[in-house]
Amino acid sequence: MTLTRRGLFGGALAIGATGALAACSTPAPTAAPIPGAALRTGSGTHTTLAPVKQINAGLLNVGYAEYGSPTGTPVLLLHGWPYDPYSYADVAPLLETAGYRVIVPYLRGYGSTTFRETTTVRNAQQSAIARDIVDLMDALGIDSAILGGFDWGSRTAGIIAALWPERCRALVAVSGYLITSLTANLQPLPPQAELGWWYQYYFATDRGRLGYERNRDEFNRLIWHTASPAWNFDDATYQRSVSAFANPDHVDIVVHNYRWRLSLAPGEPQYDANERQLATAPPITVPTITLASDFDGAAKDGSSYRSKFTGRYEHRVLDGIGHNVPQEAPQPFAQAIIDVDRGRN
Repeated sequence: MTLTRRGLFGGALAIGATGALAACSTPAPTAAPIPGAALRTGSGTHTTLAPVKQINAGLLNVGYAEYGSPTGTPVLLLHGWPYDPYSYADVAPLLETAGYRVIVPYLRGYGSTTFRETTTVRNAQQSAIARDIVDLMDALGIDSAILGGFDWGSRTAGIIAALWPERCRALVAVSGYLITSLTANLQPLPPQAELGWWYQYYFATDRGRLGYERNRDEFNRLIWHTASPAWNFDDATYQRSVSAFANPDHVDIVVHNYRWRLSLAPGEPQYDANERQLATAPPITVPTITLASDFDGAAKDGSSYRSKFTGRYEHRVLDGIGHNVPQEAPQPFAQAIIDVDRGRN
């Protein structure tokens, strides 16, 4: 199979026989929008992942699905909350056929990824999760990889690109520049914007933590619907991801992540130097394609973060698509990985 930019943005992508949320001085080049229904082509084709492997990496024993030849250019695809590697069930085979080695890990607190020591703090601050992925690359013998992600995964990939650009060959980031500023997060948003973060404030309470513990499946299904209102996923699609939320550390990780963002829970000293760097909102210098969807609202045009990307860059808008971009629109996401690697952005 060959994926081509012309094929995607011309309205049909050839498959072959087997078919989280700076001023801008220069507008980002943006591809012309195509209908959401066309973007969804191929979504749900694959209902299984590649066999999940396990490897010790840093603080974790990481579960990951792997596709393609070990000699292919490595691509790491990172999920967010409340999602899992099934977000890439259709993307990964496309990239495998295009010759890439694809790694899709479960983040800490998801699926078969576990902490190696019971005494390790269940910390989900942004730099800890990014360090996990660098440790995974080290364990797999990957010096540099194309990184792609959405939600927590987009933030994590962006942090690696900013802090360790030598480890990031190129970047595909849904929703653009998502590196968290704790100082900025202390400032209130307009009421309508605050409404969208209701779960963040819910998790800030003991009642919210208990509610998520007791009702995590229903809770996460609700988030899927509200974050992607036009994605008509069926029950089987959702159920394939439910087991990832049964991880014994899942609730602790999710709650800590959102409390840390509001400065309601501490991070750990070993990450202080990284967080000080991230507090400066460092630019991302590696080749990048950012993807925006309906979830991004007023930020869809990418102008608010254009100045943060100082290398080769393109911004693409996927109208009619919700937050879980790779699962809803796998072919455009895969095409972005290929294009950013081959210098077509």
